[in-house]
Amino acid sequence: MKALLFTCMLVPWLVAASARRFDQESQLIPGSLPGRELNGYFIDHLKSRRARRALPLADEPDDSPMEGGDTSDLPTCLLCVCLTGSVYCEEVSPDMTSVPTLPKETAYLYARFNKIKKIRSKDFADIVTLKRIDLTGNMISEIEDGAFSKLTLLEELSLAENRLVKLPMLPAKLTTFNANYNQLKTKGVKANTFKKMATLINLYLAENQLEAVPRIPDSVRTLHLQNNNITEVNVDTFCRSNDTYYLRPSLSEVRMDGNPVVLSKYPDSFTCMKVLPVGRYR
Repeated sequence: MKALLFTCMLVPWLVAASARRFDQESQLIPGSLPGRELNGYFIDHLKSRRARRALPLADEPDDSPMEGGDTSDLPTCLLCVCLTGSVYCEEVSPDMTSVPTLPKETAYLYARFNKIKKIRSKDFADIVTLKRIDLTGNMISEIEDGAFSKLTLLEELSLAENRLVKLPMLPAKLTTFNANYNQLKTKGVKANTFKKMATLINLYLAENQLEAVPRIPDSVRTLHLQNNNITEVNVDTFCRSNDTYYLRPSLSEVRMDGNPVVLSKYPDSFTCMKVLPVGRYR
């Protein structure tokens, strides 16, 4: 009877001592579980970690970036960050010289600061879900006809900081278009380029070589034309010579600073606007 009682008292003490020993050992590995939670699986896991640590350097995977070559033969989501509906391809190495092949469900593409030189008509032909494209800071000098023709859901398009001398036909439902810092001239921007874009709100054409203000739809609220070569405006630039009651209440910001035009010479050109353009008046 005494032996049985002694055994019952000894077993809990041994269990507690074992737990304390496992706890002390587990503290040697940051983030490890306390000893009482160690089981066969966890012990195997520790053995596996030690085995991996013992591998020679030559057996470890090489995560260093690729040098040289191009991206044409590599899957897009290996080069870029692909999240649900979004693809981020910014400053890709090796150099990205063309628009990558996109997953079918892509809605947002950010391919900024690469070396894309041309947008082909097939680049976006099958990605009808696109809502935003940002190609800022590339080397784009040519956009084939119809490159954006199938993008009926596209709302925002940035082609800023490229080498464009002319614009293609743009999607009708754009709300924001940015072509700042290109080489656009008036002959490269067709008279009706923006005319039918009834939802366009923000239009950025600063830092180009435009000689005249293009026709702006009534929906535009912000218009940036600073630092171009615009030499004159007239009554029909913003208002309508045949409609003295015509007003443009939406147009709340117009920047024309950095152009040769002296705006004070054309006082009748701004009567329909609630604010005067920022620019040279004397």
